[in-house]
Amino acid sequence: MTIHEHFHEYKRLIYYFLLRTVRLIPNFFSRNKAHKFLFILTPPYCGSTLLNQLLSTSNQLSCNNYLGVREGQLLPKVKQIMFTDNRWNDTISEYPWEFIKTTWLKYWDLRKPILLDKSVTNIMRVSAINKAFSNAHFIAMVRNPYAQAEGIIRRNNASAEYAAKFALKCLRYQMKNKELEDCNIMFISYEELCDNKEGVVDKIMRFVPELESINADASFTSHNFKTKGKMKIQNLNDEKIKKLSHEDLKVINFYFKKEVELLNFFNYPIIE
Repeated sequence: MTIHEHFHEYKRLIYYFLLRTVRLIPNFFSRNKAHKFLFILTPPYCGSTLLNQLLSTSNQLSCNNYLGVREGQLLPKVKQIMFTDNRWNDTISEYPWEFIKTTWLKYWDLRKPILLDKSVTNIMRVSAINKAFSNAHFIAMVRNPYAQAEGIIRRNNASAEYAAKFALKCLRYQMKNKELEDCNIMFISYEELCDNKEGVVDKIMRFVPELESINADASFTSHNFKTKGKMKIQNLNDEKIKKLSHEDLKVINFYFKKEVELLNFFNYPIIE
């Protein structure tokens, strides 16, 4: 770590400590309140942070982490378990969900009826989460895998081969999640959210009426190539896909064409 990174991490730890301290007394008196646990099931670079911020416009909801990409798996103590170099290995031994839940409860505002977590690896562990958290609900979102691949390449300096394989891996998990019958899962797409936000908001409100209201017209912190500031919801897929080089697109299609049925399952065509 550089000196700047150490200082940034130090500030994060101070924030988390102060948050736990502030939550201590009100959470003590609200610890037996019935809650609905809401989990975002969205792969990296597919709009998970945007969806988190959209849901967080409700004053009936508490997110366990409001910093950076807003993932619960990055909180102290939990991070050492969930955010390892091996975190995308689906053969990893079962997480200690009771410990994770107990830790997250220190960061959630238990006065709120809805408690939200957004950890992108959740897409791999839905059944386990459903067992560990009573009254669990899930909002799952997919995005055009070409746009996701562009983000993986640009943000991680990754190869087109790696990006294509990872995007397909995420879609496979989401397909399995969509076919689960014993979990409360609502599916949307990034494209649907951007192009028909009123319809998606209505869908979300019917799925989680306790939210009471969410504001899709707000400006949200952006994690994309256009700006680091705030912007309203807009579909950036076309611009992202155009940034893929001819060679990258050729490599991506080599793998995507082997999984045409998977792409078709989510109505994403091959782009020549």
